[in-house]
Amino acid sequence: MENNNLLNILKKELRELFRDKKSLVMMLVIPIFIPLLVIGMSALFDMQVNKDVEEYNKIGFNYELTQEEKEIAKNMNIEVINGTEEELKEKYNNGEINLYVTNENNNKYILNTGTSDNDTYAVNLMKSYFETLKGYLQTNYLNSNNINPHEVLNIISVEENIFEEDNYFTNYIKNYAFLFIIMAITVSATYPATDTTAGEKERGTLETLLTFPIKSKDIIVGKFLGVSISSIITGIISLILAIISLLVAGNMFSIYEGIDIMFSGTSLIFAIIVIIAYSFFISGLCISIASTSKTFKEAQSALTPLTFISFFPGMIAFMVGIETTPLLSIIPFLNFTLLFTDISNGNVNIVNILLMAVSTILYITIVLRYIIKQYKPEVVLGTGTKNN
Repeated sequence: MENNNLLNILKKELRELFRDKKSLVMMLVIPIFIPLLVIGMSALFDMQVNKDVEEYNKIGFNYELTQEEKEIAKNMNIEVINGTEEELKEKYNNGEINLYVTNENNNKYILNTGTSDNDTYAVNLMKSYFETLKGYLQTNYLNSNNINPHEVLNIISVEENIFEEDNYFTNYIKNYAFLFIIMAITVSATYPATDTTAGEKERGTLETLLTFPIKSKDIIVGKFLGVSISSIITGIISLILAIISLLVAGNMFSIYEGIDIMFSGTSLIFAIIVIIAYSFFISGLCISIASTSKTFKEAQSALTPLTFISFFPGMIAFMVGIETTPLLSIIPFLNFTLLFTDISNGNVNIVNILLMAVSTILYITIVLRYIIKQYKPEVVLGTGTKNN
């Protein structure tokens, strides 16, 4: 009988959830923004990496270049513009050149520039130019002294080996996509949690429900499971759209050439576990906050900060480069993002995942016990009759 009561409450909540247009919008429409995020960030990175050299190759020199320097500049597509330091400074301020070089004592060069994107590219271009020039001058000097340049300049060699899982663009976009999934789940949980608690209070349907011979525990657990299922659906849809977006981006942009940007089967399973755990956690938290409110509007105001709280700790941790530890695995909000970062990088730590799962169950239990006390009939109805 008790199980039937719980099942009936859950059916009622899901029926109302899928009939409500606003709940469906929150659950199904918000994940659509994830492909926009993945494709948009991929396009931005691709544009930066493949920026046309003509956008930042106008370089001023306050000295006359030698024939060899002009040849190096020509080979590197550098447009040489000569003038005095004052003239070059004016040209830079007017946007006519991207950078200008001043020469002191014939062997000290100063790159005069700003901090815009094109300025940064121009600086990197000129560093390559001077490295090439330095190599040319060193070779000439050694040859003039009958020394084999190859034996001196190539004493050591350095090669860069970039692992696929360490690709900057892939990790950056995957982690920001997950942060958006977290935010989508949070937004998806706030509306049904508000409607099923404060909304029912405001409409007067909660008082009617509490007069039935149903335990408060069954009512709350039924509502909790209903909101959790809504959040899980949002999370899974968001993850599917993120995967599709990564596949599309991998075929569209050159920054992913030779890189395996997809999740492994194991990583995908653990990513789903993290999403489900977070969905249960945030659903319980949303219901606990909304249940203390008397009106729908009051509950919405109380839950608004939760969206930012769910997003920013993970974003800061990702930007700073915080690594997962057993202690951080039990800290709400932060643990889900850190674990997903590890999982997306192929670093699955079972101990940390178990700590996250156990701590989440503990937090949910505490929250549900609190809500059940709030939903005792004598509290809501203001009577002295207990409904066991």
